Amino acid sequence: MFLRKTILTIAMLMAVPATPAVAADQWTPPSNLVRPLDEVWRHVESTYPNLYGFRNYGWDQIMANRGYINYCVRWDSSQPVSPALRDRVHAALSRQFKKWMDVQLENGQGYNNWPYREVPVKVVGWAVRDRNTLQWTDNSVDIYVNDIRENAPQCSEGCGRFFNQNGQYPRCPGGVARHYDMSLWLTAGMGGGFGGDWGQRIGSEYYVNSLDNDNIHILLHEIGHSFGLDDFYDWTPTGVCCFLMKAGSAAHITEFDKWMFRDFWRHLKNRWGL
Repeated sequence: MFLRKTILTIAMLMAVPATPAVAADQWTPPSNLVRPLDEVWRHVESTYPNLYGFRNYGWDQIMANRGYINYCVRWDSSQPVSPALRDRVHAALSRQFKKWMDVQLENGQGYNNWPYREVPVKVVGWAVRDRNTLQWTDNSVDIYVNDIRENAPQCSEGCGRFFNQNGQYPRCPGGVARHYDMSLWLTAGMGGGFGGDWGQRIGSEYYVNSLDNDNIHILLHEIGHSFGLDDFYDWTPTGVCCFLMKAGSAAHITEFDKWMFRDFWRHLKNRWGL
């Protein structure tokens, strides 16, 4: 998770600042959360000086796509993947991502001008070292073999938003439709996780063993980072003790996580005039 903070901070410092427009605001957190939420946001602003200029949060990716997210799976493991396992990997990712998107809804409508009732997740590619690891022959996803970055297989950089943040993909064989916004990087033997605008990295064994779980809590935590939520290693906001983004203290999205997520959107939505 320190890796996430380092990468995201560097990217923020390199981003071009932008002046947010003024838009109507809706903000109705429970009264007992007002103070700790304010503490969190002031901490975020002081920690990330170019917070408002950074343009590759999960929010930016969804808005650029007009309401969907594409993923690449970086299969950093020698374990064979059957078509059935592939489909379960995709389905579990969609379910976990949806848990965060559901936070943005209030009575079935977007809260605070959030424009989407649903944000579909599609896996468009798998990256492996050895093609034989993937035990299917259909063309449902693009397959990338032995394209190595950070000592792990990756999908084509020409198709990745992290490498093409202007939203143009001239070097992606499938064009915009086959681009990927984030990677689900599954690494054999890994404990814990990392997350950022580039996606999430967790252990492959942990993920496979958790496919039927309601909450894959490490993945949920790392997805939170992809939307800008911070870690809480050395401090805790007043009056709250246990929440997903404070690693090890909760295994699901809590009420406090929900309102931190909404608060991040509240402070960024003006860049789209919402």
